[in-house]
Amino acid sequence: MNRPRPLTLLALLVAGLVAGAVLADMQAEDPFAFTGARSETERLMGYYETIELTPEQEAVRVAALEPMPAACCKEFSAATCCCECNLSRATWGLAKFAIATLGYDVEQVRDAVTRYHASVAPAGSEGHSCSTGRCGLSFSAGGCGGMSPAHLAD
Repeated sequence: MNRPRPLTLLALLVAGLVAGAVLADMQAEDPFAFTGARSETERLMGYYETIELTPEQEAVRVAALEPMPAACCKEFSAATCCCECNLSRATWGLAKFAIATLGYDVEQVRDAVTRYHASVAPAGSEGHSCSTGRCGLSFSAGGCGGMSPAHLAD
């Protein structure tokens, strides 16, 4: 019977500790290094469609987004917006993912949404694209990115 040599066991133990440290570092990294890419927005919109929140999680989502004006219609909060545009879908999907998957709290969700909005509209948003008929424009042009997930404006 071949018994593992003590050196082999020590090497396995060290390898396990290193792997654990790498995983801990990965979890500590920001999972949202936003690029503003279309694929990123499509993924966030998908989270909106597929993730169901518990009542407690929904309360976190609303508490995080309620104080924020909607980027496309500042008369409404980011929690409700005035419609279900693509920018709202992506915002709500991001919030759902952050809460349900990562366990984010109110402040963390709010920060992630703020950073996402800055990535898709670096010049900022005037907050009135809905009332000025600019819903079909891209986020970077001050629009809502369209009104249908199938027709995300570039």
